Amino acid sequence: MGRTKEVTQRPEAKELGNYLADIRTAKRMTLRQVEEATDRAVSNAYLSQLENGRINKPSPSILHSLASVYGVPYESLMEKAGYIKPSSAREATEKHGRVATFAGESLTPDEEDELLTYLAFLRSRKANR
Repeated sequence: MGRTKEVTQRPEAKELGNYLADIRTAKRMTLRQVEEATDRAVSNAYLSQLENGRINKPSPSILHSLASVYGVPYESLMEKAGYIKPSSAREATEKHGRVATFAGESLTPDEEDELLTYLAFLRSRKANR
C-alpha cells in the first residue's frame, strides 16, 4: 500500500505563502511573470512551493527579490518568514535584527551617518510625545 508523504507546515510558512499568493494575485501576475520579473532569481516552481507553505524558510535574497517585484517592504517579508520579530512583539530594549535591511544597498559612509542621524531624530520625537 502506498503512503502519501505528509508535509508539515509551520504557521509562519503558511502565513508567508498566503501573503505572497495574495500579492501576486492582486498584481495580476502569473508565477512565470514573477520568475521573469526577478530575472529568474525565483523560479515559478519555487514560488509555487512558497505560496503553498511547502518551503519553510526562503533565503533573505529570495525575499528581497520578491519584495522588489511586489513593491512591499522587505522587512515585512522577513518578519513573515520568521527572520525578525515584528516590532509589536519586541521589547523597547530588544534589538530588531534588521541590520540586513540595507546590506545590499552599498551605502557610503555619509549615507550611513545620515540614516543614523535621521533615526536619532525619529527616536527623539517619539520620546517627546
